[in-house]
Amino acid sequence: MQEFCSLYAKEIKKFIENEGKKAFRASQLFDWVYQKGITDYKEMLNLPANFRTLLKEKLSLGLLKLQTIENSKDGETAKFLWKLSCGRFVESVLISSGDRRTVCVSSQVGCPARCAFCASGREGLIRNLTPAEIIEQVVLINHHLIQKGERVSHLVFMGMGEPLENYSSVVRALKIFIDPELFKFSPRKITVSTVGMVPHIKRLMQEGIKVNLALSLHAPNQKIRKKIVPYARKFSLEEVLQSVRDYAKVTKRDITFEYVLIDGVNDQQEHAEELADLLERQQCCVNLIPFNPVYGTSLKRPEKARVESFRNTLIHRGMRSTWRYTKGKDIAAACGQLALKKI
Repeated sequence: MQEFCSLYAKEIKKFIENEGKKAFRASQLFDWVYQKGITDYKEMLNLPANFRTLLKEKLSLGLLKLQTIENSKDGETAKFLWKLSCGRFVESVLISSGDRRTVCVSSQVGCPARCAFCASGREGLIRNLTPAEIIEQVVLINHHLIQKGERVSHLVFMGMGEPLENYSSVVRALKIFIDPELFKFSPRKITVSTVGMVPHIKRLMQEGIKVNLALSLHAPNQKIRKKIVPYARKFSLEEVLQSVRDYAKVTKRDITFEYVLIDGVNDQQEHAEELADLLERQQCCVNLIPFNPVYGTSLKRPEKARVESFRNTLIHRGMRSTWRYTKGKDIAAACGQLALKKI
């Protein structure tokens, strides 16, 4: 059975045509799912009953089952736990900031990257998510927000998984998100994070979708990076940086470099100077992320003064730098804390 949310608009229109139904039914379906956040055909009351039965039989919808919503004490973060049809679980996070409502989307169950600071890869990759499983995270969180008079405004592929290792599903999901007939997101409001899959970065820049790209850098040199990001053994730092420079040139999008600061590992003054040298003259932003506690690791978060000193060095060297405010740490929803759940 095909998955509704994995289909492009033209594919759903073709399905409706082949079933001998009127063409306007497609726009009704798009409105129910992508604008109203409804994933149960029974609730689509302006569709004929026999058509709803047909849809249920031939296009699966409602693949994710909400298990829990955990709200952080900060009042701005909520973590959603979804059960998949295979019995596995994934998590997504809703981050509220001013008028922004950002969903941190998962693309895999587990993660093959196994970064030292991240809980998601502790058990490696279990399986890829389908485009529909990726998209329904946003559909259902959007429905949650609509009931409060709000809507999802931004997407970041920074949840569980390495997005570019699930390339075909992620790219199809991105195209559905930005389709003006479907979710209608601006590519400028979508960011895809990667540890540096060089061939896939090159492919992505040729897709024509021009979403923002964030590179999980986390080190100022190859030696330290290989300790923190095992995937660095596949691609040299020089290769990775050249691929993101090319991406920026083709898409006209500034690159964000994510840098998790780990006490005594990559947070020294010399590291800040080396990082500034590495990224000198590149139009970019360095997003500093103090390490968030992960069970089973001995890594530590730097003192606030160390983070401030590191950032000040970058700014003094003429670099744009942000310091990510930690949200959702009390519900294990902060950067690097999403993990596999078992019931």
